[in-house]
Amino acid sequence: MIASLRQDFNARWTPAKYARLLAHLEARFGEGAQFRHCETPCFFPAELIDRMSRYGAEMVEQLLANPRYLADSEQSIPDQWRVPNEAAAPLFVQADFGLDANLDPKLVEIQGFPSLYFYQPALADAYRAAYDLDPDLAASPGGISTAAYYRLMREAIVGVHDPENVILTEVDPGSQKTRHDFLATEREIGVRAVDIRSLLKRGNRLFYLRDGVETPIHRIYNRAIVDEMERRAIQLPFDFRDDLNVEWAGHPNWFFRLSKFSLPYLNHPAAPGAQFLDQAGTVEHPERYVLKPLYSFAGAGVIVGPTAEQIAAVPGERRAGYLLQERVDFRPIVDTPGGTNKVEVRIMYIWADGLKAVNTIIRAGRGAQMGVDFNKGMNWVGASAGFIQA
Repeated sequence: MIASLRQDFNARWTPAKYARLLAHLEARFGEGAQFRHCETPCFFPAELIDRMSRYGAEMVEQLLANPRYLADSEQSIPDQWRVPNEAAAPLFVQADFGLDANLDPKLVEIQGFPSLYFYQPALADAYRAAYDLDPDLAASPGGISTAAYYRLMREAIVGVHDPENVILTEVDPGSQKTRHDFLATEREIGVRAVDIRSLLKRGNRLFYLRDGVETPIHRIYNRAIVDEMERRAIQLPFDFRDDLNVEWAGHPNWFFRLSKFSLPYLNHPAAPGAQFLDQAGTVEHPERYVLKPLYSFAGAGVIVGPTAEQIAAVPGERRAGYLLQERVDFRPIVDTPGGTNKVEVRIMYIWADGLKAVNTIIRAGRGAQMGVDFNKGMNWVGASAGFIQA
């Protein structure tokens, strides 16, 4: 995106520096990276990141002001996953953007669920150290300092509680590809990752074993994905519908409400048109669309440019659980020795008296989708960090 920085980086890049990047991550987390990391970070002008940040916030605010969306999204929560005492707004928001042929940001999707908030600063640090990047390049929207960033995250996740009474819940967290994020979370704010299946229920309270001691849970930073729990038929020691004496750092209902489900309700220049499949009728030129299941994760089940047969193959009783979204062909913009990459920029927000953009996740690729699972066998692709030039 910034030609001078890109050309300088490519000229100075060596395989040894990439190895140094991976070595930094391995030293920080005690093992190698669990998914592919791109050989390069991405460099963005502040104006572009600010525009994406503004667009994402505008779309969420539009949804929260839409009575029809609020009523319909409330009904979209499956009964078995409906949690009492819902927060009025999502604590965490992620908005994913690509750039179209005119380099305008276009929304891919939006979600009200946390992401790699603690891994991304570590990844940015590793890129800085491995490649001796200009220290004046910011790694967060608005130039937020590292200290201020962690202070905001602690306020959002821990609140007024002792960190030992706050947990990060996940299914088998030590085996997840994102486990380095969990390690960084504990390191920075003292919140441990705990297998959601191991919690203990006593009346309307939850406990966990901390160093062998039964410890009360006052607040939960939930990272367990409903899709995975259902797919693996995970048995929980409590019911999400229980009226528990616990706070949620990111209320679980927003996983359903602010998700692909919200896309048909958006009316914004950055939002491609979308409709529920059961309302689509006859689809002319299906190759111009993307077929998406509403609640899949990491791109599972998404078909870019489906055929009419693939659309017709979705059973009638399941069609309300799929979207057709107008396809946007993202423009390759990052010149690398391995080819010209497309990028997907995730703007990461927390709700702090309104939405505040605090970080980014960058995915680089040359395939139809940007997730790390969709660009296998390539180099100069994968997870990356964004650096912002004022």
